[in-house]
Amino acid sequence: MQSKWYFKSMEDGLARKLQDGVTTHIFFGQNIMLSLAEIAPNTISTIHSHPEEQWGYLLEGECVRIQNGEEVVMKQGDFWHTPPNSPHGVRTGERGATIMDIFSPPRKAYTKPGEGLAAAVHS
Repeated sequence: MQSKWYFKSMEDGLARKLQDGVTTHIFFGQNIMLSLAEIAPNTISTIHSHPEEQWGYLLEGECVRIQNGEEVVMKQGDFWHTPPNSPHGVRTGERGATIMDIFSPPRKAYTKPGEGLAAAVHS
């Protein structure tokens, strides 16, 4: 029997497709949400923002983190903070990336399976 506080794989989380090349599995607490995002190789995520605060940790691969117009190369083990309403996204190369994101409060739009970022999009 699966415990509600113990998970054995990403597949135990709620699955969402955020955009082509970006999928995630989401785990919820009362005041925090954890998202394990898989970004395919050579993908540019949509620059977006949301009212929730976010922390990100690069578990595998490499990416360029884009935030408030600044671009920073990230390697496995790097992490970042995204304040509420800050435009952000990532760009991957040939390796792609697996990112653990933590949101507070949990993103209400992500409480059910579906598609899309459910966020403000920036050009």
